Amino acid sequence: MRIEIASLDRVGITQEILAIFAENNWDLQAMEVSQYHTYIQLKDSHIKFSVIAKELNQVSGVEAFKQIELLPGERKSQQLQVLLAKIPEPIIDIDKNGLILVVNKSAADALNLDDQDLIGRPLHSFIEQRLRIHSSGQSVTQEVTFAGAQYFADITPVKNEQAINGAVIVLRSLKTVGRHLSQLQRGHFNSFDAIIGESKDIIAVKEQTRRFANLDLPVLITGETGTGKELLAKALHNNGSRSNKPFLAINCAALPEHLLESELFGYAPGAFTGAQSSGKPGLFELADGGSIFLDEIAEIPLYLQAKLLRFLEDFTIRRVGGIKDRKVDVRIISATHQKLLSNVSDKIFREDLYYRLNVLNLHLPALHQRGDDINLLVQHFLTNAAKQLNNDNMSISSDAMHKIKGYHWPGNIRQLQNTLFRLVALSETEQIQPEDIIFEDSDSKLHLPINGFDHVENWQQAQQNFEYELLTALYPLYPSTRKLADRLQVSHNKIAMKLRQNNIIK
Repeated sequence: MRIEIASLDRVGITQEILAIFAENNWDLQAMEVSQYHTYIQLKDSHIKFSVIAKELNQVSGVEAFKQIELLPGERKSQQLQVLLAKIPEPIIDIDKNGLILVVNKSAADALNLDDQDLIGRPLHSFIEQRLRIHSSGQSVTQEVTFAGAQYFADITPVKNEQAINGAVIVLRSLKTVGRHLSQLQRGHFNSFDAIIGESKDIIAVKEQTRRFANLDLPVLITGETGTGKELLAKALHNNGSRSNKPFLAINCAALPEHLLESELFGYAPGAFTGAQSSGKPGLFELADGGSIFLDEIAEIPLYLQAKLLRFLEDFTIRRVGGIKDRKVDVRIISATHQKLLSNVSDKIFREDLYYRLNVLNLHLPALHQRGDDINLLVQHFLTNAAKQLNNDNMSISSDAMHKIKGYHWPGNIRQLQNTLFRLVALSETEQIQPEDIIFEDSDSKLHLPINGFDHVENWQQAQQNFEYELLTALYPLYPSTRKLADRLQVSHNKIAMKLRQNNIIK
């Protein structure tokens, strides 16, 4: 029996209430006190409530009393357990000696044990790594092994005024982290509806992609730079059996060779100078169960091609500097604008890797081959640019559209999108005219205008503007960091850094 007693806030009233229960030898199991309220739990179930009520009425200041189902503390504990049980990540609360105080259902289920069987047991029985718990009270994240699986452990110390009393540990699986990272990469365009076009070639590509979506085999997507290969890869993933699993993409031309290996395969603790002390999982691990998109696959160096080929044989990876092999389940989707068979003939791409990647093939046509699709794309990009720039009345004249359709678009859809955005941003009227459109070709000389420098704030800003215009114009024509570096006679690393700084590549 549980009773709530409402009373005045009078000194000694709680003692008088307790004295009644003591005098009657009623077995008191628990009591909670707050201002104006006293909560009592009795073990004896045979005692009549009317008898207790008669006794309580004799206490001066007692105003009301009633039977209740749970004490406030019990109710809070019950609600907390329900909340913890709903959280899919394992959660463990430990004391300062590393003994388990509380676990949620996910943690107990992962170990195939009852939660009560875990209370009081040392955490190191289930997590072999030594946890980093800072005396400053700062939260940290490290990679751990729990119930035979890899997790990121978010460790939050529980601290009183002077010392650490324990910690709360939330375990996030690598698959969960991969899904979150995938959501950040996906953006808003994930289906075939995002592939704009009604031409015969583009409809054929969509139909072929739908057929390939549920075939769990590697796919090679070819096509000129800027034709939308990553968009097609996303549609391929999102319409297949792995759609609720991670989709992670990496541009193989955007990273220096030594970083590309660690990004793909991860690295062990202390693998190289500057590495995280806890190590780092690679994209193959994070994409486990889902798909990984290797853009500009032709840019992978030969030594890494051999490692990728070995991975494709049994889908087992070993982190850089590691000694432990891990099996993952991923679908490989790769893309290139280069002719890989020519690279094979030139001995710069492995023939065996080519046939491993090119089990299924999709080819995206160039923009100038897609006829009336240009009309649809122009209207789509024009509308998007107008919304972003708060100019919803923007339109394009028929003569300007004719000029756009007559251009060969070496940078394809990406170049068209950038051009439309620039036209809307710079237009002083609500309709784009033919004279507003200026194309830059590979043999043209990029230059700054002779006059009109009043808008330039300083030397640094002028230099940044020039770099952006230069890279935006030349990257579609030299669509890899190495080619563009050769064209501008600078290092590959510098070009990769500048392209990322200007948001031209990810």
